[in-house]
Amino acid sequence: MPKRPSSLLVAAAALALAVPAARAQTPTPPQNPPLEVGALAPDFTLPGGTRFGLLRDPVRLSAYRGKTVVLAFFFRSRSRG
Repeated sequence: MPKRPSSLLVAAAALALAVPAARAQTPTPPQNPPLEVGALAPDFTLPGGTRFGLLRDPVRLSAYRGKTVVLAFFFRSRSRG
């Protein structure tokens, strides 16, 4: 008498077949082209910070329209690295 596969094995096989099919159907999000030199940056909001901690209100780029803005990212800030 042939041995019946366990339900766990059947579920694993079905999942292995379904995952690649789901990935193939997922559309890739549209990529925004890079900005041209001198172009206006799109508005965005970020949490602002000082050496004492985060600001209570987020910072919006549109608040500085018409002024020169320099963005600085310190990716190892407040870490041991």
